[in-house]
Amino acid sequence: MSENAQTLERQGAAIIPEVWSITLNKKLDKSGVGMKIVNRIYENSTVQYGDTVNIGELGDVTISDYSEDETTGGVTYQRVDAQSQQLKLDQSKAFGIFISDITLRQSNQMDLRSKFEARARTAIDLAKDTFILSAYSEIDKNNKLDNVVLTPENAYKCLVWLSKTLKNNNAVQVRNDQVFKIDQAGCGEAMPYVVINPDVEAILLQSPDFIHATQAGDRVLREGSIGTIAGLDVLVSTNLPTVSGKVNIMAGINDAIAYVGNISQIESIRDDRFFGTNIRGLYVYGKKVVLPKALAGMTVDVSSADSFLDDNASDSGSEQESTDDGNQ
Repeated sequence: MSENAQTLERQGAAIIPEVWSITLNKKLDKSGVGMKIVNRIYENSTVQYGDTVNIGELGDVTISDYSEDETTGGVTYQRVDAQSQQLKLDQSKAFGIFISDITLRQSNQMDLRSKFEARARTAIDLAKDTFILSAYSEIDKNNKLDNVVLTPENAYKCLVWLSKTLKNNNAVQVRNDQVFKIDQAGCGEAMPYVVINPDVEAILLQSPDFIHATQAGDRVLREGSIGTIAGLDVLVSTNLPTVSGKVNIMAGINDAIAYVGNISQIESIRDDRFFGTNIRGLYVYGKKVVLPKALAGMTVDVSSADSFLDDNASDSGSEQESTDDGNQ
């Protein structure tokens, strides 16, 4: 709560911006699928819309044979090059809320504030998750498969292909305690992720190869994961683009996508027409796919997601026919 606002007896002191700014940023820290699959080491509280973050990367080091031959032996030195990539904070979303003085007086102020924060977080989550998952379009073309009809029988093989593709590109997940849970049952490994939508999940859950979280909780590495399959940590999002019954599946490691996001401004303004306060906030964000080959993707047809409904209908029909036969 803003002490200054209370001292000045400001209207709605319980929801003055300095509280919103801090708590909403904290709640956005790990919310949504997107925050669990990106690299956020370049993020800080001072970034503003229009800023550019320069990401430096050293070039490869060459190794050579070594001998002590006076003519051809010794160590060969190289001048290691470096390159820079730019992450631009070129995305921004704003929210505005009017809070009536009457509503404020008649309600639990803290409860009201937390509810507004939750709704703002939900709206921002949708925006940033959709934006982060749009990185699918930047995956190296050799790391993609199109038009795969996904079924319970081939779901495991499809995810094996994604896992194999990442490994062939030396895309190895590095453990990050800010992303992963504390080791459980001595499990210290880190896994690449795969993001699927509920239709893919429905198909996957029918696969006997799927290791569900309730059966192997010690291998659930990220909050929100439903389990593991083919060496991939499985996350579910409703924000994957679906077109004509087809959806993108994206797998990768956290180092592949760099992300920066921040609630850069929250302020309150007394309404010029009604007795109440307008609270508005600005969220700025940006991403950069720094390792396109550390991502893999597949566009799948998920029409079989509802196949079990057809099976039930067939079973019901068979039972009805049996009943009819028995009545004859």
